[in-house]
Amino acid sequence: MSRYFLEMAPAMSEAQLKGLDEHKYSAAGTSAVEPVMQVYWRWLVEKVPLWVAPNLITLVGLIINVVTSLLLMYYSPTAREQAPAWVYMSCAVGLFLYQSLDAIDGKQARRTGSSTPLGELFDHGCDSISTVFVGVATCCAMTMGDSPDLMFITFFNAVFVFYCAHWQTYVSGTLKFGYFDVTETQFGVIMLFLMSMVLGKEFWGMQVPLVGLSVRVVAVIGSTSLSTWTVWGNFQTILKGGAGKNGSTVAGTSVLSPGFPILFPIVLALMIYKKSSMDLFQDHPCLYLLMFGMAIGKITNKLVVAHMTKSEMTMFDSSMIGPGLLFLDQYFNSFINEYIVLWISLIFVTFDLVQYCFLVCLQICDHLDIYCFNITSKPSKKGMNSGNMSKTKLFPSWPTAIPVLSKLYTQRFVTKLPSVAQGLRSHQYDWIVCWMSIRQII
Repeated sequence: MSRYFLEMAPAMSEAQLKGLDEHKYSAAGTSAVEPVMQVYWRWLVEKVPLWVAPNLITLVGLIINVVTSLLLMYYSPTAREQAPAWVYMSCAVGLFLYQSLDAIDGKQARRTGSSTPLGELFDHGCDSISTVFVGVATCCAMTMGDSPDLMFITFFNAVFVFYCAHWQTYVSGTLKFGYFDVTETQFGVIMLFLMSMVLGKEFWGMQVPLVGLSVRVVAVIGSTSLSTWTVWGNFQTILKGGAGKNGSTVAGTSVLSPGFPILFPIVLALMIYKKSSMDLFQDHPCLYLLMFGMAIGKITNKLVVAHMTKSEMTMFDSSMIGPGLLFLDQYFNSFINEYIVLWISLIFVTFDLVQYCFLVCLQICDHLDIYCFNITSKPSKKGMNSGNMSKTKLFPSWPTAIPVLSKLYTQRFVTKLPSVAQGLRSHQYDWIVCWMSIRQII
């Protein structure tokens, strides 16, 4: 089945897969709280069993983060409602767990000797999705539905900052961390959830003395200022010239080429927001932001892939079909209910993102002969034929191994071992490997 998907709809070209083989992870800089957190993260990773795959750690953290964020959206669908206190607490805990698990996946990979380019890509991909859900949940926690313009600025500011971090990486070849970076931002959001839990939604509407502005507005101004400072630092790196030939990107393209893919959906989101005859964004802000967030999430993932494979960043993507449907519906005077089109668009872009991520992981696993959520490597045909198979690389994933073990046990006492070996020759390749491994043990 996996081979069918790889042949029918490859997400990466052969040139990209070859470029992936040459990729080396490069990062620079340390944020303010990272030295302190490193003590906790080193302690935490030692508690993780060695058989747990790094990508599995990242995925578990993302699932927790997404579920807790969706809980808040369920109780505050218009970002105006007061959610139960336990929901805000779950969001704070969920984000902290995601931060912790996201920080130790690389340590677990180095600890188990299972570092691969897929791990880096999987980590950044999960971060891009987490940014979308945490961004929407933050808007709900601050009840920004009463100030839709602030909500629009806050959310798209978050996804744009994340995109710019990888934009400058695509240009310079090095992921650079600032003094105030993602870890500090996550702690700020955790504190925001806790304040909403303790003080309620009324807190965000209170007037700040001497300033004459609400706490909500002051918070947005502060976060936007920090984001502007971060983006300015990224653009200084971008405009200095890249690591490619004649100051180009790592792929040899213009340093400004990644600008259009991110600006196009943001401008489209603003136009649809302002021209909607049904106040679509005001009445359904969570659905609206999730739809555009999923589309931008895929674009961000493609930028990360472009950097790691030293390939050109495409200008247009299928993820823009979702926002495009809303735009066309408005152009034809909303002949279909905008709320219905919004749901269709959200389902499409979510499926498009999940399909792309699935295919990329499948292709990389196939190319590198590894499993995505298993600590061991796949046995290559070359290794099988040469007889140089390491025991640590023999076993396939347990979902495949368990039914095979059961069948082998039954046949062991019914038809004896020779007939089992004969029968396995007609089964899948992984079954043969599992049989050979069991035979060595027996």
